[in-house]
Amino acid sequence: MELLLARLSEHHPQRSFLERELHWTVAGKRGESRLQKKFNEFHLEEEFQILWDISLKIGTWSVQMDGLLLTERCAVIIESKNIHGQLHFDDKTGEFFRINPAGEKTVMEDPRVQLNKHIRFLTQFFKMKKINLPVSGLIVFTAKDCEFASKPQRASICKTYQMIEYLLKILQAFPHEAENRKLIKIKKMILANKSPYKQAPLCAYYFIDPKDLQPGVYCRHCKVHTMQRDKRSWICSKCRARDTSAHLLAIQEYFTFVEPEITNRKLREFCGFESRAVATRLLSQLNLRKVGDLKTCSYHLRE
Repeated sequence: MELLLARLSEHHPQRSFLERELHWTVAGKRGESRLQKKFNEFHLEEEFQILWDISLKIGTWSVQMDGLLLTERCAVIIESKNIHGQLHFDDKTGEFFRINPAGEKTVMEDPRVQLNKHIRFLTQFFKMKKINLPVSGLIVFTAKDCEFASKPQRASICKTYQMIEYLLKILQAFPHEAENRKLIKIKKMILANKSPYKQAPLCAYYFIDPKDLQPGVYCRHCKVHTMQRDKRSWICSKCRARDTSAHLLAIQEYFTFVEPEITNRKLREFCGFESRAVATRLLSQLNLRKVGDLKTCSYHLRE
């Protein structure tokens, strides 16, 4: 997102929206980091396993779980929500909304709905894998300045500092059965079935015309697209820093922003240089799938 913004003009119509998206994403990552750090305080005399950032799929049904605690009693899905302000759960209407410090009200999706979907998914997933393990869940609000103005009594919803006590309370509701569940095997099975998240090219996702992207090769020192090809390296025309692999980032940007295939001409246009021979050499050095020959040749990301 930072690199995408670096290629857009200051007056691009999508810029302010993307800056907000970046702010929320960074804040969400910080919240997940605080949650994982707090989990270091979790302790059980029984065996347990913890997994973070798990994506699974059943056919076309896919889910992404922030955390998954595996114990001999049950599995607990941990959902992280980084939402600031005053939080309201309205049981009569089923709505969830927040009021920010300026007094503005924003209606959002109720996180309980998402958690219930994930619980149904994991229950079905375990059933398919012949794993007899009940599934529960916990929603953790990680923003430091969030306040529960109203909260459902029976829902497992808490703040980061309360997470350990809530997890232990959930586990107490499930009896410890004599059945020997090999948690390490379940963990390995889940990791083996992880389904990588596939993001659509950001230009398509955010309705940006690829022609709006500033061409050039990014200088990591100056934070602008001032790298020029110099023999078999790149040199910044502004700070004179050298970077032999600057084109690798540019190609990653193209795949992430525009499309999962690139040609000699498209690389030259995106990076802002003219040598067809240089472009051919740079692309042939990468582990890309080559389709076609000569002028019709294109390079594709491998699965």
